[in-house]
Amino acid sequence: MDSKIEGKIISVIGQIAKVQIESDSIPFITELLTANDDPNLVLEVISQEKNISTCLIISDYNKIHRGIRIVGSGQTLSVPVGKEILGRAINLYGTPQDGLKLPQMARNSIYANSPELATIDVKSQILETGIKAIDFLTPIPLGGKIGFIGGAGVGKTVLMTELMHNVTSGHQGVSIFAGVGERIREGHELYLILQRTGVLPKTTMVLGQMNENAGVRLRSALAAVTIAEYFRDEQHQNILFFIDNMFRFIQAGSEVSTLTGQIPSEGSYQPNLQSEINLIFDRLSSTINGSITSIQTVYLPSDEITDPGVNAIMSLFDVAIVLSRSVSQLNIYPPIDIAQSSANTISKVVIGGDHFYILTRFQDLLERYNKISHIVSIIGMSELSPTDQIIYNRIGKVLNYLTQPFFSTEIQTSKKGVFVPKDTVVADIKSILEGKLDEVNSEKFLYIGSLKDIR
Repeated sequence: MDSKIEGKIISVIGQIAKVQIESDSIPFITELLTANDDPNLVLEVISQEKNISTCLIISDYNKIHRGIRIVGSGQTLSVPVGKEILGRAINLYGTPQDGLKLPQMARNSIYANSPELATIDVKSQILETGIKAIDFLTPIPLGGKIGFIGGAGVGKTVLMTELMHNVTSGHQGVSIFAGVGERIREGHELYLILQRTGVLPKTTMVLGQMNENAGVRLRSALAAVTIAEYFRDEQHQNILFFIDNMFRFIQAGSEVSTLTGQIPSEGSYQPNLQSEINLIFDRLSSTINGSITSIQTVYLPSDEITDPGVNAIMSLFDVAIVLSRSVSQLNIYPPIDIAQSSANTISKVVIGGDHFYILTRFQDLLERYNKISHIVSIIGMSELSPTDQIIYNRIGKVLNYLTQPFFSTEIQTSKKGVFVPKDTVVADIKSILEGKLDEVNSEKFLYIGSLKDIR
């Protein structure tokens, strides 16, 4: 090896090893150290104090003990990049997880700088998803940062999978998926869904699931970002980037922070919480070379949206789509909490005058609907004024209309998935609000595509 760094492990505590450096030179931060007689034993330097290197154990930490001789590699963690990576599932090290061999290709370090400010390119263009509730209530900007936020079991991964299917199938670029800290089963199911729907050939999956140690989970997201940067900067393509789950990313960072003895901040999170999140978000920027539209799921611990870790992520989203357990219990899918969701795309310039007018009118009537719905639940509709009865019926039909059968759940529901263009959604909701379907029973609006499915 070219490196002259030598030393030995003097302590092992959980996933952290301390290495006493015996050579004249010391390793740089993020450098990989390996065992002198076993290159599969890998440590990553995370801090340096005099001749003691504190390292994160990246490989199997059950095989590490005091006294092992260590040498430097002069390298950092890297992942394979190239067109051959499309259609494949790999882990942090670039090792295939799909049972197939991966050809030799160039590798890029997972640590890179954010794009220069002069190269940033912000587009005011809407990315059509075919999901009625999203396209109407919270339009997604091309090159934006979108979050699906909700507690356990409310459908974050299902919604992301559906969006991934709908957008990728008609998308000219590529998709990168980062599985961070989620169940192994979910990664496997997603792979099969993408394979079945024909989306996989344009997708790369990087998996660092919950069975991996904190260091691997934390860096798997960076590995996926590195692949996305390659397709943006070298191939000049537009990228759809998915992370499931962003909360598990900061949770892994919190574990690493605790292991290294750092003093925690608010909510027992790591003191560098915001900088770790910013590192991901800043690198996922759209430039003159290509756009990166990032869609991220965010788990709400105990359904608590005020959690400091969640707030640190939400503050950076262009579109925040909050999924509600109370809405899902009403059998409304996707269970979007309209009041807590937000999008910075709601303007005439971005979404167009017709969409803006219909949406703002719906929002005004929805506020009235929410007030009178409490009255209806207690004494029924008979006590409402004729005007309020009309509002209650029409808004209820719109809310039912915004439900939708998904391609990704066809096996479970036996209902064929639908893709509904945004212009069709706006026109349909306009018809409902204008009273053109007042005679149609409200239940007939549930889980349909467009209004043509009723007629």
